[in-house]
Amino acid sequence: MGDPAETPAVNIDQIVLPSPEDVPEEILRTEIIFDARSPLDGSPLSPADYAQLQTELAAPQTTLTLNSEIRYIIFLLQARRAFKPVIPFLP
Repeated sequence: MGDPAETPAVNIDQIVLPSPEDVPEEILRTEIIFDARSPLDGSPLSPADYAQLQTELAAPQTTLTLNSEIRYIIFLLQARRAFKPVIPFLP
C-alpha cells in the first residue's frame, strides 16, 4: 500500500455538486400534491377524491370466512392436540 503522502489531494473545485435547479428529494417528499391521478385508471382526481380512494384501497376488501365443516375439523384437531399429552394412546 502507498504512503498517505503519495495519495493525491482532492481539490474543493473538483467535487461535483448538484445544480442549483435540482430540487432535493427531501423537499420533494414534503410537497403537497394538488393534481393527483387515480392509481386504478389514471384519471385526474381532486386531493379529496384521491385521499378517499387511498383510504378505500387501504381497507381490506373481503372478509375471509371458513366453511362450518372446516371450522369443526380445526376444532377437533385442536382438541386432539390438547388431549394428546393427557391421553397418549389417542391416534
